[in-house]
Amino acid sequence: MLDPFGAPPAWLRTLVEPYAIALKSPTLSEHIHEVIGSFLFYQFIHSVVSPWLSPILFPRSYPALSARTKLNWDIHVVSLVQSVLINAAALWVMFFDDERRSMSSGERVFGYTGACGLIQALAVGYFIYDLIVSVQHVKMFGIGMLFHAVSALWVFSLGFRPFVNYYAPVFILYELSSPFLNIHWFLDKVNMTGSRFQWYNGMMLLSVFFCCRLVWGTWQSVIVYKDMWNALQQTWSAASSSPLATPVNIGAHVFTLRDGGMCVDETCARANAEIARFKDFTAGGVPTWLVLTYVASNIILNFLNYFWFSKMVDTVLKRFRGPPADTPEAKKLDQTSSNVSQLAQDAVLGAASTLEENEDAALRGEKVSSALDTGISEDLRRRRTDLIADLPGPGS
Repeated sequence: MLDPFGAPPAWLRTLVEPYAIALKSPTLSEHIHEVIGSFLFYQFIHSVVSPWLSPILFPRSYPALSARTKLNWDIHVVSLVQSVLINAAALWVMFFDDERRSMSSGERVFGYTGACGLIQALAVGYFIYDLIVSVQHVKMFGIGMLFHAVSALWVFSLGFRPFVNYYAPVFILYELSSPFLNIHWFLDKVNMTGSRFQWYNGMMLLSVFFCCRLVWGTWQSVIVYKDMWNALQQTWSAASSSPLATPVNIGAHVFTLRDGGMCVDETCARANAEIARFKDFTAGGVPTWLVLTYVASNIILNFLNYFWFSKMVDTVLKRFRGPPADTPEAKKLDQTSSNVSQLAQDAVLGAASTLEENEDAALRGEKVSSALDTGISEDLRRRRTDLIADLPGPGS
């Protein structure tokens, strides 16, 4: 699929192209207008839209926030908008990009489509915004958030080589849980902690986090590892069989001949030809260091996802374990099923709060255990204590 926004202005492409080639990121010059546009869009939301619209929508909550919390609020607004937009765009590309769907294993590593390049550009624009915010407020958010911004920008920028351009919309779907996490944060700030709406949102957060990050993410990680291993073998094989004076060229072994014979219009033919458009830049194969960079980053991210989810599950289990079975409190808990339902709601909210604290602690470079020791919010703790105290006694 071609990039729906088309090519950048000729003057901009001419200006950027020498730098893009020098950085071995030739597709960057094809999407530089989208990188700049997305960055300006998110910065506009942060600096103008959120400070103007938030007091109108939340006249009691937003003005009463401290300067630090207002900054956090504006950042969460940007995160919410970005995660919704880029997830929608990624799903659209995955469902409607026929050329992407037809790629072979090698093409998934070395191939290119403009639509996948668009997803990379939107992500890079946001991570540039994130990097600037992290640098400006490094004392507030910590060095961990700065490293996170740098790492995310680095990994997605490498896609402009192009490298695993196919997987741009695949792994951006990790962000499917982000809207629910942001909503959970906002509900705390507008005094809706423990509300039924927050509980429903927490249920969606836990479900989507498990499905998109653990199930979907692990499955796709295995596939991309396999594709990159095949690409490495092709690179090593070509290098070992070529004379020293002959440059390695694996293009003939990677790209399928596409003559556009099945196409009925020029757009389809151009989209098919676009897959191998940058084969001259990837003719030498894939560097080993590049594969190792992606594998290491992906393993770390997957480890964090499993770790965070295990802590969420632990939070839920702790909420249901309650006091020992032979204590009066436990006997009271067994007498009223509605209160057990209330504990279930609190457990979900507690798990959502634990996830939020975990991610915040990790981004700030703090020890995750310190965030976990805090547990769920004090409001939820008091509600659980009051719930046990209010249960009817044996004689009620």
